[in-house]
Amino acid sequence: MNAEIAEAFAQVVKEKNIEKSELSEIFEGIVLAMIKKKYGHADNFEVFVNLDKGEIEIYQNKAIVEEVVDPTREVDLETARKVEPSLEIGDDFLEVVDPSAFGRRLITSAKQNLNQRIRDIEKEVVYDEYKNRIGEILIGDIRQINRDDIYLNIEKTEVVMPRNEQIESERYRRGDHVRAIIKEVRKSIRGPEIIISRADPQFLIRLFELEVPEIYDGIIEIKGVARQPGERAKIAVYSNDKRIDAVGACVGMKGIRIQAVSKELNNEKIDIIPFSSEPEIFITRALSPSKPLRVILNHENESAVAVIPDDQVSIAIGKGGLNRRLTSRLTGYNVEILKESEYRAMVQEEKEKEVSLDQLEGLTPSIAKKLEANGIHSVRDIVARGREGLLEISGVGEKTVDKILEIVNS
Repeated sequence: MNAEIAEAFAQVVKEKNIEKSELSEIFEGIVLAMIKKKYGHADNFEVFVNLDKGEIEIYQNKAIVEEVVDPTREVDLETARKVEPSLEIGDDFLEVVDPSAFGRRLITSAKQNLNQRIRDIEKEVVYDEYKNRIGEILIGDIRQINRDDIYLNIEKTEVVMPRNEQIESERYRRGDHVRAIIKEVRKSIRGPEIIISRADPQFLIRLFELEVPEIYDGIIEIKGVARQPGERAKIAVYSNDKRIDAVGACVGMKGIRIQAVSKELNNEKIDIIPFSSEPEIFITRALSPSKPLRVILNHENESAVAVIPDDQVSIAIGKGGLNRRLTSRLTGYNVEILKESEYRAMVQEEKEKEVSLDQLEGLTPSIAKKLEANGIHSVRDIVARGREGLLEISGVGEKTVDKILEIVNS
């Protein structure tokens, strides 16, 4: 059996990424379990495993007695003195157990148990390794393509890129080299499931870190990313050094840096946006390539209305609303687009509502006096009160209210 053990140890040490001390403990535990299965207990046994020599030694500690009642714990004096003549009754006797005494079936079972334990440890090793590498870019070869998932070999480990982590416009073939980011590592019955992604915004960030040394060095910060993989992305950048232009550094000389990132992402269009802590300015910049005339914010519900020249509205919205959606994601504000002509019409309408009562033709002084006494001083106030509100005013009947509304709407 020792020759078989030596061979098994040599193979495990050579092929598996397991510490010798850990492997020794595993094998000792397996042998003790094997002993317990044969003898019903293992409390008087000791096991020593020598990985370097591929040897295993098993010792059974027995008490020397005149008459043996329990042969697993006791030995007679005559038998003990054959090994050590000086022993006496009451002494302890250490008997060497031949591993072959366990029989072929138990030995085979032990081997299977060892292989299973090794596989379990290997899974844990892979899980721990890749768990610590989340966010890292790797290159792998496509091994298998299913309807939804793509399986790749990376450093002798299988990883998967689900459909929602792929760039939709890309076409993949077996054997292709693919660069992606480690997004997630999950535990499953089959072992660690390593999820990689080319669609995640973090992949775009890592690519810029590789292409732009100023980002890697912390001089330029990426403040946010919004992305429709394979189509368009917006990335907000900020320079911690006033001497360095964040946008220029990311674009690179003649656009070489941004082109390298775009090419890796199947020619995804990338807008580099100078970050601003002022939401109005940030939204204005993020709506590039359109140029908003103004941005009206509502801080309470984190929404904004961007007033856009009529001839730039389609650019501001983008194909299928993409430019507006990416702007909303990047800035954190739900951005709506408003034509300049519509905005000016709304402003004019609001101005008209500011007309005072004494400017309304046909409104008698007595009615005006009653309205003012109830806090109504302009057309805006009349509109705000509405018909029901006006009817609540003492001394103002239905005919009078109808007359007031007719004057306002004329």
